[in-house]
Amino acid sequence: MSTVPRAGLRLRFCADPGEFLAAAGDYLSADPVVSTVVTTIANRHVSQRSEGIAQPDRYWWLVVSDNSGAVVGAAMRTAPYAPCPPFLLPMPDEAAVALARALHERGEEVLAVNGALPAVDLCAAELTRLDGGRVQVNQHTRLHELGELTWPPPVPGGLVVATEGDVGLVTEWSAAFMGDADEQSGRPRGASAHEVPDRAEMLRRLHAGRLWFWVDETGERVHLTGANPPSFGVARLGPVYTPPAQRGRGWASNAVAEVSRRIQAEGARVCLFTDQANPTSNKIYAALGYRPVVDMANLVIVREALSSRTHVDRGGPE
Repeated sequence: MSTVPRAGLRLRFCADPGEFLAAAGDYLSADPVVSTVVTTIANRHVSQRSEGIAQPDRYWWLVVSDNSGAVVGAAMRTAPYAPCPPFLLPMPDEAAVALARALHERGEEVLAVNGALPAVDLCAAELTRLDGGRVQVNQHTRLHELGELTWPPPVPGGLVVATEGDVGLVTEWSAAFMGDADEQSGRPRGASAHEVPDRAEMLRRLHAGRLWFWVDETGERVHLTGANPPSFGVARLGPVYTPPAQRGRGWASNAVAEVSRRIQAEGARVCLFTDQANPTSNKIYAALGYRPVVDMANLVIVREALSSRTHVDRGGPE
């Protein structure tokens, strides 16, 4: 743990996700939908630590406090793939700028920033002022929460839980998920890089029973929907994937509706991310009863020496 004092603020960098949750838990639980990405990943790392699974030394979790000691912001840097963007939750403008200065002083190379607006804009702008370069928007995302579920027109078939025997197909569809989403949003395939979980991680998700197929009347698997375990009473959907040949038939709407119903029946709130450049998915979720909560962005910092193919994580579903 290290603490960086700033005028009117204290930035506390934690290497231990458990320490972070202990310090910021009340703040995170006050708005658990907005904090869903951070709390889900923090709790996952706490669980992995208890199992003896180490995390890289470069990972950190940030608690931002004001002069009174009240927590006013949080962030993390845990993306396991280049360029490892920090992820920022909403925070005061001066905190976002202070974070950029702290990262500069820590000597951390930051080539992308993800998270809530306007914090990511301010942080990225200050990083380019300090280190050079220019900011490009890779993706605008929007976090939604389900209010009252509106059922879509029914389709044949039903929802089944994916099992260990489905690991190959689930992995294949998870790998296709982001590339297809890029194409549907008018970006080059692969522009929004993400890491496909390895076999061990995929098996963990399957054993948790949080991945479902929609199967048609013949028993064919035609769609995949996943969800994270609830964190602070909120579960986040993702991935939501239908193979190209099966699209336009209502599989996704019905699968998401049924998974959402089950999560709410468990007593949890349910949320999901959409890509603002994908009108199809936004329309589907709005029709089901999902309503916008907060806008986010994935930003790339481009410098002369960098490849134009620099990628960022979408900050969305885990």
